[in-house]
Amino acid sequence: MYSQQDLDDAVASGAISAEAADALRAHIEKQRSTVIPDEEQFRLITGFNDIFVSIAAAILLFAVGWIGQSIGQSTGLLITEHGEPGPSFFAPLAVAGTAWALALFFTARRRMALPSILLLLAFIGGVLMTAGFALVEIIGPDRFNDQNQLLAATVGGVSAAIAAGAAWFHWRQFHVPITVAAGAAAVAGLLVATMIGIVQPGDSESAKNLILGFVLLLGIGMFLFAMWWDASDRARLTRRSDVAFWLHLLAAPMIAHPIFTLLGLNSGSVNTGEALLVVGLYVLFGLTALAVDRRALLVSALAYVLYALTELFKQFGAVELNVALTALIIGSALLMLSAFWHQARRLVVTRLPSDLQARLPNLDRTVAVSQPTA
Repeated sequence: MYSQQDLDDAVASGAISAEAADALRAHIEKQRSTVIPDEEQFRLITGFNDIFVSIAAAILLFAVGWIGQSIGQSTGLLITEHGEPGPSFFAPLAVAGTAWALALFFTARRRMALPSILLLLAFIGGVLMTAGFALVEIIGPDRFNDQNQLLAATVGGVSAAIAAGAAWFHWRQFHVPITVAAGAAAVAGLLVATMIGIVQPGDSESAKNLILGFVLLLGIGMFLFAMWWDASDRARLTRRSDVAFWLHLLAAPMIAHPIFTLLGLNSGSVNTGEALLVVGLYVLFGLTALAVDRRALLVSALAYVLYALTELFKQFGAVELNVALTALIIGSALLMLSAFWHQARRLVVTRLPSDLQARLPNLDRTVAVSQPTA
């Protein structure tokens, strides 16, 4: 019997190709599978060793960052403002370099899921912060203030562009599913920084709303990008489904937060009409989640609908029990939806146009009971 680790080692050594390993996994899963049509699976932990290695890696990266900061202080290469020492670009640079070195073993050779995610985030975050801190040090921290938003946006955009390039390079080397989402987030950051540099919102509410609307458009684009990955693996048997999962997780808050912020839910007061509109939008999000078989939208908008329902019950006089009633209704509704997800999804999908159904995840799929694909 060959384990998943045996297959990963064979791919790493060049004995078989990654495509052949994926085909073998899909064949074995088809033989040992059972119908689980309503599960949204992705590879995160293959064993407790993933947690063990992740904790050890986090400790090591923390230590390396601390040492990098000390080196920056001793060499004088750090950001200073008003005579106070600030962060050094040596710290994130050391973290990024260490994360890449660890990925050469734990990602490329051992194919460990959770450590690979942690190391990818550390690498991309380290590159982003290195670029940002270095640019601020070169330009001079005293030049950054509220009146010079263009300069700050330029530094943010350039840093995001460098991080996007680093994500592409990491994907070419390791093919960790979350890398695509990290790169997409960096590109979105570049575009938002460009918009901020053009608009320079300051204290203007209309300009801030314009930026929120732009983020909403980016979120919709991210959602469509995620659906492109999902459409290429409608049975969800390969890592392409994992890539889509992380993209949906990124797109959901980019869609939910701007919508509900533009509706005024962050202002501290909600009237009855606004609360009912929020509930209606959450139902729409639920129908969309059922159609695409992804739950990220429901989770991202959950805090807003909880707040809206709490305010709605308060306005109807249930002041003492408004929180309890809200939790009871939302909790029960989500549990019922989870229990009958497949039946509800069939009702939604079968009423969609046939050409759209052909692009959505299959209604009836089989997935392996033992372990997800790599």
